Amino acid sequence: MRYRRHVYARAKLWAQKWRWYERNSLPWNRARIHLEFMRREAFVRWPVHGNVLEALREGRLEIGPHALLEPGVWLTAPGSARIRIGAGTFLNLGVMVAALDLVDIGNHCMFANGCFITDASHRFDDAVRPVPWQGFTTKGPTRIGDNVWCGANVVVTSGVTIGERCVIGANSVVTADIPAFSIAAGVPARVLRTIDYPVAQEAGGEFDPTVA
Repeated sequence: MRYRRHVYARAKLWAQKWRWYERNSLPWNRARIHLEFMRREAFVRWPVHGNVLEALREGRLEIGPHALLEPGVWLTAPGSARIRIGAGTFLNLGVMVAALDLVDIGNHCMFANGCFITDASHRFDDAVRPVPWQGFTTKGPTRIGDNVWCGANVVVTSGVTIGERCVIGANSVVTADIPAFSIAAGVPARVLRTIDYPVAQEAGGEFDPTVA
């Protein structure tokens, strides 16, 4: 009898963990996630990972209209953490956004495959406690301005601000602020040059997309 109770308890625990880890794939939750995106005029292609449904319903995950999440995107915002994704922003295959406090992504940004954006770092300073149990620290919110393009596998770390209309080269690791209108690359990322917009300057700062 004791053995049967032990087996039942282990099976129940496994089922609870499975339901938690696979919650997005449950048909009713999948439909709810699509409904939440539809209400925001945004789009998500399956599968999507992380506590997406809870964060959307609690207002901690903000998605702008016409944002698009490709398959394999992972958004995680535990507790009171917040993620903001602006209008028209595109997250390609396997992009992960992980917030401890706030990750704020502007409008019309583009993230290539495998990018990782976070405001947190995993602790490892406790020599006794296993690393996965040590929790996270943060240097503050991570903010990405409008019209930023990050190439494949870019990592944006805690407390970093990337200004508007920056381009970050593939495989770069951004550990410090990048000023607006910059092209940056490397590990750690460094500004290579500034982007000039002569048409915008001649028009008094307003860019006209109809001008060649």
